[in-house]
Amino acid sequence: MNKPALLENSHTEKELAAELRKDERTVMRWRYLRIGPPFFLIGKTPYYDIEAARAWLRARVVRPIRRRA
Repeated sequence: MNKPALLENSHTEKELAAELRKDERTVMRWRYLRIGPPFFLIGKTPYYDIEAARAWLRARVVRPIRRRA
């Protein structure tokens, strides 16, 4: 099914889960707990802006702590 042009740069939960190689229920849980990428609803269907999801991933980068010698 082709997406309307307005939703071209967004993913459904299923598509986002596939991109992240996570179970769809994991992405659903992130949304429920408000710890996942930002989303918007059209009716009851959540969508994730691709650029916002990328920004969310970049914000989650953990830098290793350098140990003292």
